Amino acid sequence: MREEKFETKLREYIDAQMPIIYIDSFDDNKIDEMILKVTGSRKIWEWNELEGCVNRKKTEQGKPVSIHETISGQKSLYDLIRDGACHGELDRKILIVKDIHPYLEETKLVALLKNACLKIERGELETTFIFISPIVRVPRELEKYMVLLQEDFLEEEAIREVICDFLEACNMGSLYEKLLNEIVVAFKGLSKLEIETILALDVSARGKIDRETIQLIVEQKQQMIRKAGILEMIPVTERMEDIGGLKNLKEWLGRKAVILKDMAGARSYGVELPKGVLIAGVPGCGKSLNAKASAQLFEVPLLKLDMGRLMGKYVGESEANLRQAISLAEAISPCVLWVDELEKAFAGIGGTGGGAEVTTRLFGQFLTWMQEKKSAVFVVATANDIMKLPPELMRKGRFDEIFYVKLPAPGEREKIFEIHIRKRRPGDLERIDIKTLVNKTEGYSGADIEGVVKDGIENAFVQGRPCISTSDILEAIEATHSLNEVMKDDIEKLEKEYKERKFKCASSGR
Repeated sequence: MREEKFETKLREYIDAQMPIIYIDSFDDNKIDEMILKVTGSRKIWEWNELEGCVNRKKTEQGKPVSIHETISGQKSLYDLIRDGACHGELDRKILIVKDIHPYLEETKLVALLKNACLKIERGELETTFIFISPIVRVPRELEKYMVLLQEDFLEEEAIREVICDFLEACNMGSLYEKLLNEIVVAFKGLSKLEIETILALDVSARGKIDRETIQLIVEQKQQMIRKAGILEMIPVTERMEDIGGLKNLKEWLGRKAVILKDMAGARSYGVELPKGVLIAGVPGCGKSLNAKASAQLFEVPLLKLDMGRLMGKYVGESEANLRQAISLAEAISPCVLWVDELEKAFAGIGGTGGGAEVTTRLFGQFLTWMQEKKSAVFVVATANDIMKLPPELMRKGRFDEIFYVKLPAPGEREKIFEIHIRKRRPGDLERIDIKTLVNKTEGYSGADIEGVVKDGIENAFVQGRPCISTSDILEAIEATHSLNEVMKDDIEKLEKEYKERKFKCASSGR
């Protein structure tokens, strides 16, 4: 939500006497200003670990400035809530609690908060608790009494204003419009505090703001990913040229690359930003390789989302983790967000029990984001067995396209052999009879072919030969069971399903 919408929601929840408003934010100063702005004549107390309880008073005309006046006798949060709720000291007041998350693990404090919420519900107490913390923890006992609010990213115009205000305050003049636009886009996803900190850091280190500032912004975003521990930033060396076959998929990704490399031009022309692609098919046939190569093609970072990292032990924590992962991806954007083995990520949807319910909520949250997202986060989801995925995921509007990957055809196997031999033994490529290898590998996956090439090269090295031969790789083929042998029934079943669902084939001529 935009800043104005955030303030509106905050005011509405306060006016509606929502017992607990939990604000997911680390920018305490900004949230303090908003609270003081929307609370009217309400009295505001604040509790934090350092100062205990303080009375916050607004200046004349309700300007968002506060004076801290320590309230004697109120040292611990437990005592404050117990005495305040029981003796009415919190009546007709707003209580702000900073960094509440560790205290929500204490059963006695949660019980006190629930008791206060029950009094608010019965009309015996007129209090609103506002929790401010960058970590969301929602005890089940408080779930029905609580609403979560999260700041949205600054719009481009707001980022531009922050940069221009900073330059003016530092008497640094103005930037060329083109450079300013590039820096504004680079800052998307960061808060006002983070933007000002990066600008100050660059000016302190180099005395200026220029194109090199963008690299500092990228480094800061990489820090965000590492510190959060929810997403993984994958280094990318793979290129589309490293993929044998899959011509239809590679051409389709090439068209999307044109759009993502000129987003402003695409928007002005009326072209919508691409949402992403779902690539399904048998294991070892290039799905993950395509996810990596697409990031290289688009010239953007590759982030990997592991759904297992999102699961938390508190009510709402897993959903908060997914929100944070999406926020981080949008902060890094333009980028590729890779969700590997999607069918495992959302296993258990629609089932009973706490774990299945959480997974179902996460799935709904992910679907809503995919449907509504406007950011330059290109999602590449891969799946081995698409029949395990809910049908809602395949509905039009989630992904731009769904491709299925089959076992490689003869021409594709030839290309795969060339790629892997050239990668390891380029000087031996001419003496290898690739046509013979192709004829002996019907039903082999790309991973199978890579495996026999590696084994053949290893055998030649162990036996002390100066180069590899066709027979080395043929021996490795004879010792290998193809994927089609191991999974024949499953592969046939999947291929029939993909054709019935009218999914596009990633390879040409099929």
